Amino acid sequence: MSAMRHAGREIVESLQLAVAPIVVGAFMAWERLESGVAFNLASKRFRNNPYPMYREVQQQDPVHRLRLVDAWALTRYDDVDELLRDHRRFGNEGRDYGYLDYVTLLDLDPPDHTRLRSLVSKAFTRRTVADLESRIQRIVDERLDAVADRKQFDLIEALAYPLPMIVIAEMLGVPAQDMDRFEAWSKDIALVVEPVLRGRDIRRARKASDALFEYFEGIIEQRQRDPQDDLISALLAAEESGDQLTRDEMLGTLVLLLVAGNETTRNLIGNGTLALLKNPDQLQRLSEDPSLLNSAIEELLRYDSPVQLDSRIAREDVVLGGKRIRAGQQVIAVLGAANRDPAAFDRPDTLDIGRGEKNHLAFGRGIHYCLGSSLAILEGRIAFTSILARYASIRLVAEPAVRNQIVLRGLEELWVEVEHSPRT
Repeated sequence: MSAMRHAGREIVESLQLAVAPIVVGAFMAWERLESGVAFNLASKRFRNNPYPMYREVQQQDPVHRLRLVDAWALTRYDDVDELLRDHRRFGNEGRDYGYLDYVTLLDLDPPDHTRLRSLVSKAFTRRTVADLESRIQRIVDERLDAVADRKQFDLIEALAYPLPMIVIAEMLGVPAQDMDRFEAWSKDIALVVEPVLRGRDIRRARKASDALFEYFEGIIEQRQRDPQDDLISALLAAEESGDQLTRDEMLGTLVLLLVAGNETTRNLIGNGTLALLKNPDQLQRLSEDPSLLNSAIEELLRYDSPVQLDSRIAREDVVLGGKRIRAGQQVIAVLGAANRDPAAFDRPDTLDIGRGEKNHLAFGRGIHYCLGSSLAILEGRIAFTSILARYASIRLVAEPAVRNQIVLRGLEELWVEVEHSPRT
């Protein structure tokens, strides 16, 4: 068995999964023999629709050993909630995202995490986010105006992708002419959180990271000489007990803000729109009663979460669900499964925009709760409000293209056909 585990890790690390189906199959057979169920993170079926597999694992082996990536997967709401809240027994330092040579807030534990988050949060206050509302509305209007003469268009390209990219780039203080490069860098760097990658994806991520670091170095030097009213200048000026961000911390933070600020909102808008289009009764309900929008956004976050997986490292031996997790082992919180746990949510596979429950785990829990959650919700609220107001009807043109990612679950394309509302 140890030889098989070693072989599996070599496959993942050298990224030969696409050409080694026999070995992958052997690991799946091993998992099924141990637990009665196999959790194949590398399968296309899982990427396209992970929820049936989540439910199978949740019912048969909720604390499941992932042999392919040598980790444990938690799929029950209570177990995931406990993992994310308990930073004493489960930490982030030591998670293997070794494809890139920097760390971010997501890789740190207290006290380093406490210090760094305190500094970053000074530039991400509730007032800062609220002040962005009018600008976000203008961006949404501009993006939808650009396709106003078309009955059919790709909603991802038209709105879901550019909106958060423009917002975070402007917050950072990036010139408008550089946003296309930011978009490409963000897309490539976002791959590093995936548990299974091919060699070409790692090379893309490293290349994008190097280019982005070089770019940010230049911007930082400019802001040190001539501070502006932007996030980079604010981070340079932020202090807590006389402490400041180091250069490496600054660069890691900027990369995190770029990727997280873009990917989460993009997936919220894309996944959420798709969910409404596939549940026309709920779309009609929201159109007739816009007061349900806040509840609807929480439900869309739960129903098809923008971030599906998170992970921690066990600091000590822990028993969960009768399974002994050893110190140093990786534990994966399957947020998408927890958010559809029937023990936590009534009729969890049903989209109900009036559900009113805000206890989903889409933004995490505990000290690593998403710093930009309020911004993502604001962008989502404005985007959905504008879509509902602008279009008398909206429907799918074709089955959407799903991105080849499982952690940051989202759509590559979402082609829709619209009929403009008379009032617009």
